[in-house]
Amino acid sequence: MSVATALSIAGSDPSGGAGIQADLKAFSARGVYGMAALTALTAQNTTGVSGVHLVPPGFVAQQIAAIFEDIRVDAIKIGMIASAEIAEAVADAIAGFAGPVVLDPVMVAKGGHPLLPEDAVGSLRSRLLPRATLLTPNLPEAAALLGCDVADTRAEMERQVKALLGLGPEAVLLKGGHLGGGASPDLLASGNETIWLEGPRVPTANTHGTGCTLSSALAAELAKRRELPEAAVTVKAWLTGAIAGADDLDVGHGHGPTHHFHALWPLAGDL
Repeated sequence: MSVATALSIAGSDPSGGAGIQADLKAFSARGVYGMAALTALTAQNTTGVSGVHLVPPGFVAQQIAAIFEDIRVDAIKIGMIASAEIAEAVADAIAGFAGPVVLDPVMVAKGGHPLLPEDAVGSLRSRLLPRATLLTPNLPEAAALLGCDVADTRAEMERQVKALLGLGPEAVLLKGGHLGGGASPDLLASGNETIWLEGPRVPTANTHGTGCTLSSALAAELAKRRELPEAAVTVKAWLTGAIAGADDLDVGHGHGPTHHFHALWPLAGDL
């Protein structure tokens, strides 16, 4: 039986905590062969983003086409899109893909640097949201997509997740990490079904790339043909462990990365 595969279409983070680098680590940690098509290069580290260089839309499409021409793709994760033109190019490039697509609407970096111009939000909403098997926004991203205030209660999260479903994705995982308090609840919704995914808030500042990591891990599970509710529960528990292990990495002087291999590296000494 061949290994499952997943393709990430996203930006690069040279510090390794977010973007393509985090996606490939998450794919590997979840037992899936990862591939990548870059949409943007960033100059960033754990303290922030200092520059962004966009890949020409035609070359983004060429990267994706090269993968499709040669390698089976079981799932796609879409992260940083960076421009309206790139959004259009990605939408056209994956138009014939019949498998699951996880869309993480990356809009602002952890340090506050904007990663998606206003004019690109419309293209993201009109071209990519209707193609998504699963949309994974945090609360500020959901508010930006809907043009409303950021949810600050579970009741408001329930209202917003229904509105997000109305934009076209098959399912939405609305991340509640911005709610505050001692818990970090996420809300999974598809059709008429909603499921709360409960979890503790881990006391750490090292959460760089958690959104990228979550969405790519979900794409990996869908690539393995796991049902979405089961995949979401599994990934929630795995990511909580990755955040809990983040302080052990001691990477950088700002918001450090999560520990993608928290369940594997203790065994490395035996290899």
